[in-house]
Amino acid sequence: MVARSSEVRPTAVRRSASPGAVGRRGRRAGRLTGLGFGGAALLVLLTGCDVGAAFGGFGWPQGGITPESRRMYDLWIASCIAALVVGVFVWGLIFWCVVRYRKRGNELPVQTRYNLPMEFLYTIAPVLVVAVLFYYTAVVQTDVVKTTNNPDVTVEVVAFKWNWQFNYRDGQGVDANTTASVLGTSEVIPILVLPSNRSIRFEETSKDVIHSFWVPEMLFKRDVMPGSIRNVFEVSSLESEGAYVGRCAELCGSYHAFMNFELRVVSPENFARFLAAKQDGASTQDALTSIGEDPYAVTTKPFETRRTQDNFNQASTTAGAGS
Repeated sequence: MVARSSEVRPTAVRRSASPGAVGRRGRRAGRLTGLGFGGAALLVLLTGCDVGAAFGGFGWPQGGITPESRRMYDLWIASCIAALVVGVFVWGLIFWCVVRYRKRGNELPVQTRYNLPMEFLYTIAPVLVVAVLFYYTAVVQTDVVKTTNNPDVTVEVVAFKWNWQFNYRDGQGVDANTTASVLGTSEVIPILVLPSNRSIRFEETSKDVIHSFWVPEMLFKRDVMPGSIRNVFEVSSLESEGAYVGRCAELCGSYHAFMNFELRVVSPENFARFLAAKQDGASTQDALTSIGEDPYAVTTKPFETRRTQDNFNQASTTAGAGS
């Protein structure tokens, strides 16, 4: 007879780690270390090249001409890189689990296992990613939408179906006076002439419906609303001279797609000469010619209204007959 105290219970025996288990833990640690070094190498590689240019800006307009547009572009590219890194990591784990834990028989796997480090990572990592993105988004947004008390140039943007009027003002607000104006027509694209390396304030208003003022290289689209609402924003500097197409980015009616204008960035000296010529009564085309600029838009062209009598009740077409 064996005494009760001398009974050996299998469950009470503490098994020492086998060499195989130690090896598996070592391989796992090696894989995690390799993954960390691989991620670090990827980040170093990505920061050493223009990722945005290589991938078409990930859909974001490239060639920004203001500090604000470049800050938004950098934030967008960094967000896309972070999303790709997280995506590759998650996809890698998914495919690894599919291969590593694929079905090998009819025995049902243990349903109560858990991996505390992995669950901790899946809980904390998304919170950290969102917090970092939120912080930098708030920083960039605050910088982009800020205004100053004394901008170098103030322009009133007036939108109407389906064109633009740009009024150069001698101050800020509705009580300021217009010193010169550019008005677009169906035959002539309006050209907004602005100086480089100067702060520009835009005050927007609409005469009818909601429009949207957008120059892709300058800033994101800004809604132009009717009534007493004046959407005000600024850019700190236009750093590249040249011609840039501007558009209405809000569906506003039949000819919305053709409601274009052109931003022409010139030197401060040429801008002063242009403004003086306009104030002396010269047309926009003559004022542009006087500073050596093309008098008409070069990035877009007037739309064809097709408002002729041939478009309505054509006598040569029998009613109900196809053409």
